[in-house]
Amino acid sequence: MKYVILIPIYNDRESLKFLIENINNEINNLNHDISLVVINDASSQQIIDKYSNTENISSIEIINMKENRGHARCIASGLKYIFEKKDFDFVIPMDGDGEDRPEEIKSFVQVSEQSGGKSIIGERVKRSEGIIFKSFYQFHKFLTFAFTGRSIKFGNFTCLSKSTVKKLIDEKATWNSFSGSLKKIEKDLISIPSTRGKRYFGPSQMSFFNLLKHSLSIISVFRKTVLIRSALFIIFYILLIKSYASVITSLPLVLLLMMIYSISSLALRENIEEFNNSLTNIHDIDKIK
Repeated sequence: MKYVILIPIYNDRESLKFLIENINNEINNLNHDISLVVINDASSQQIIDKYSNTENISSIEIINMKENRGHARCIASGLKYIFEKKDFDFVIPMDGDGEDRPEEIKSFVQVSEQSGGKSIIGERVKRSEGIIFKSFYQFHKFLTFAFTGRSIKFGNFTCLSKSTVKKLIDEKATWNSFSGSLKKIEKDLISIPSTRGKRYFGPSQMSFFNLLKHSLSIISVFRKTVLIRSALFIIFYILLIKSYASVITSLPLVLLLMMIYSISSLALRENIEEFNNSLTNIHDIDKIK
């Protein structure tokens, strides 16, 4: 079978070089055609390098974008490019900094061989960050489940069948949130355990603010469900506090309204026209191998 590994990258040249070498080592014994498509999201630093130890990789392309459009849209553009330009059976999106571990590619491939064309997600069972970030991440998962009714314990590191990729590029929510969109369009996903690795170089780029935005972007995909649940909560809460109304007891309502405003704003990022025209943002393509 043919697999394409999709890697979004922005100003992380050292990590990309190290990642490609690690991928090459990890796929050594896999009897499949495996190629790499790197989406360079208009990096301000030079990305192209000399890549040695690539004998197990069929081809490597670096797609250089004209304008930086962010991680989610980088993945969306990559999926569209691969679907339209490449021959493949599965796409494996993964971060380019080492936090998605190359040694788990083998597990995705082995499971996909028996998957019957279903897509596979890497469910996070262990993370490498500190206790504070882990606590915020648990709150993110709780918040998502509470307002959408869906448990989303995976990120970009997945193995997508061709039929799933087609659904994703037809879904406008993919332009805003990859994991939220995948959970929306696919009801029957195979799950395998995945451990979050450590960045090869430098500190993690996932700050508290980015995690909050990531969480709200996922929630915005299911905004109809969110609005219904929020309305029910508001009615129930007002009845509960009507005899004890004060600035303090009103705070949860204020926070909820702020959240609704935020997800409504993020939902405006879902633009199918921009998504359909995303490949016009390609500046050039470097074929490394």
